Amino acid sequence: MTETETAPYSENPVTNGALKGWMQALIGYVRSGQPDLTNRQMALMMLVYLTPGPHTVRGLAHMLGVSKPVITRALNTLGTLGYLRRVRDEADRRNVFVAQTSTGRDFLERFERNIEQQEGGAKKPQRERALLFQHG
Repeated sequence: MTETETAPYSENPVTNGALKGWMQALIGYVRSGQPDLTNRQMALMMLVYLTPGPHTVRGLAHMLGVSKPVITRALNTLGTLGYLRRVRDEADRRNVFVAQTSTGRDFLERFERNIEQQEGGAKKPQRERALLFQHG
């Protein structure tokens, strides 16, 4: 085999670990018919659902290392899908928080089940799953 040739699939060490599992999870996700989200949109979803809030555009931009307009564009899409929503701060109407929705929670729960199925793992008990999504 020359330097420019790649090893057969079964011999390629890159395909024999976490990436192979992630590939299978992504294939399952694509086949599910759920809306395609960009990596930024998915990271934003996970930050809002899996980390304690309240979440602001500025804070989310800082955590992802992107500009506020990048977050705003992602929020526009995620809001249209019903996965996240903007909520005005009643104490200071200039502030806007990013909040969870039941539709977004359902989406991430389905996504998590897809990953678990691809890994061959058993579904987590409902109580444990609820702990993941209690923030918000």
